[in-house]
Amino acid sequence: MGRLFQADRRATLTEITTRYNRGMQQSICEATTRTTLRRMGYNSTRPHRVPLISTTNRKKRLQFARAHQNWTVEDWKNVAWSDESRFLLRHSDGRVRICRKQNENMDPSCLVTTVQAAGGGVMVWWMFSWHTLGPLVPIGHCLNATAYLSIVFDHAHPFMTTMYPSSDGYFQQDNAPCHKARIISNWFLEHDNEFTVLKWPPQSPDLNPIEHLWDVVERELRALDVHLTSHHQLQDAILSIWANISKECFQHLVESMPRIIRAVLKAKVGKTQY
Repeated sequence: MGRLFQADRRATLTEITTRYNRGMQQSICEATTRTTLRRMGYNSTRPHRVPLISTTNRKKRLQFARAHQNWTVEDWKNVAWSDESRFLLRHSDGRVRICRKQNENMDPSCLVTTVQAAGGGVMVWWMFSWHTLGPLVPIGHCLNATAYLSIVFDHAHPFMTTMYPSSDGYFQQDNAPCHKARIISNWFLEHDNEFTVLKWPPQSPDLNPIEHLWDVVERELRALDVHLTSHHQLQDAILSIWANISKECFQHLVESMPRIIRAVLKAKVGKTQY
């Protein structure tokens, strides 16, 4: 029976049972299918979501990991992480469940690839470091290079100079088009004596600890007793949750960076479980 869904881990119990019963003199029910799969070591679970990575960018991820394989937690404490995230008022997440064994969590057939996508809701820009949570800035429009420069000037720059007065800080950003615009690059060059922009590999949100803080906020939003009915309410809820994230939570994420780098090296530029 296990072979029936090896090629399609997303097959439902009904589909597996139907396939099994084809050509069989004695049919079985879904309960029997479920029991049999459990005895074989397969459990129903949600697949890990991983970024869709091109061959070129896989090599860049490996180069990044090799360049930072000797960084200690103390080194990663000097990095300020940033990102833009979108939160939706209403969800239609199309959650998928798969059947797999305990040791197959990163098997290619048990993964769901992801790509960045837009949608309705509230978009925010935020940053943090091991030392403290940084500003969370609601974005009420499409984030272009001019708007991003204002965020960098008004929020990222004061954070970096305050947290790293010795100019030993690293500012992390991904490779979104507005981040790579000429006016942004020129501004960073003018301020390279104050902090360094971390060279970040493309298609690597799984390496950024701030993604886990997005998950924290998302879970807290889903757990709210109050039903949010407007963008204003959603924005207030996000700000409140962000302000109450514990220091232990975000510090633990930064402290996990050496393990993440080792995972990239072990996976040979493949996907990690982080």
